[in-house]
Amino acid sequence: MDAILQRCAGIDVGKKFSLVCLITDQGRKAPNIQIRTYGTTVAELDQLHEWLKQAGCTHVVMESTASYWKPIFNVLEGSMTIVLANPAHLKNVPGRKTDVKDCQWLAELLRHGLIRGSFIPPRSIRELRDLTRRRRRLVAAGSSERNRIQKILEDANIKLGNVLSDLFGVSGQDMLEALLKGSPTAEQVAQFARGVLKRKIPEIIKSLEGHRFNDHHRLLIRQSLAHMEFLESQISDLDGEILRKLEPYRRQFELLQTIPGIKADAAASVLAEIGPDMSQFPTASHLASWAGVCPGNNESAGKQRSGKARKGNAWLRGTLSQSAWAAANAKNCSYKVRYRRLSSRRGKKRAVVALVHALLRTSYYVLRTTTPYKELGENYLDEHRRDALIRYHTKRLHQLNASV
Repeated sequence: MDAILQRCAGIDVGKKFSLVCLITDQGRKAPNIQIRTYGTTVAELDQLHEWLKQAGCTHVVMESTASYWKPIFNVLEGSMTIVLANPAHLKNVPGRKTDVKDCQWLAELLRHGLIRGSFIPPRSIRELRDLTRRRRRLVAAGSSERNRIQKILEDANIKLGNVLSDLFGVSGQDMLEALLKGSPTAEQVAQFARGVLKRKIPEIIKSLEGHRFNDHHRLLIRQSLAHMEFLESQISDLDGEILRKLEPYRRQFELLQTIPGIKADAAASVLAEIGPDMSQFPTASHLASWAGVCPGNNESAGKQRSGKARKGNAWLRGTLSQSAWAAANAKNCSYKVRYRRLSSRRGKKRAVVALVHALLRTSYYVLRTTTPYKELGENYLDEHRRDALIRYHTKRLHQLNASV
């Protein structure tokens, strides 16, 4: 097999040290192979960088092992082409796996052009990605605290969660605050009901009668509320920083929000995960495959085995799943009709996955063409398949000996 690259290196990344294999072509002679070990401190990585530069190395490959590849990437970025490879695509022969052979195997694959690099967005997008992912974790932590308060109330024989659809709405917060301040009667707490909740005052009283709420529960709930307040301030700070990072990509940010189900938070997350430049992905199908929202291929001897989708980008898939549920309930939306049709045949979860795939493809074309999304309407699918439906039902009527 012909060599594609003349001077390249493979790095087997570790937490405390990394093994580097440098291959340099010597014409008709066998290539020169050098293997060295370097630590992961900045000083040792600078030595690695200097060695590769002096050897004229142009390409470096390493596996995306946890976050251990990032220090090496930070030092080598800009001076040579870095290929970040998926470990699942580079498995060595079982029984012959060592760190030395791993780095040599990586270098050989790279030298012959057999490694496909992963998508690495520019630094500005990587920083935006860190912010959006942290924001999502903080929101999840806030949801955990809300669930924790619900459990504390259940432990105190308070069943407000059975009556109030949102315990943390205006009425629910007032009731919770009254319980924390003293020992009010069930009737006194129920008087904090507002709006339509006034109709449920008898049910609220029943849910509070005979409760076992004491100082121990008050302490736990106060701590949870204080933590929620802290999380909200953190999220507010992150929102401001995310908007600042999005300023150079305001046009793409606004375009994504024209898609049903995708609002500001989701648009920021999608932009942080896939970036604004769609030239990184040849087609929308490549993007869907990278994100892990399409079926896999697993065929052997003419038999199609399980085509389970791979993991892909869990952050992007999670964001689009929430957007898909919102799009499935949007008014006068083609996604709503598509969800109904698929859920009746394949179930709700599979239908949502199909909507995630559709939303991602739409995002690809919106960003690539820099044109806003155009709603097709609820009748689009019927009109699109009108002739096919007429032919099918006409044929079935003829089979049933019915006149048309």
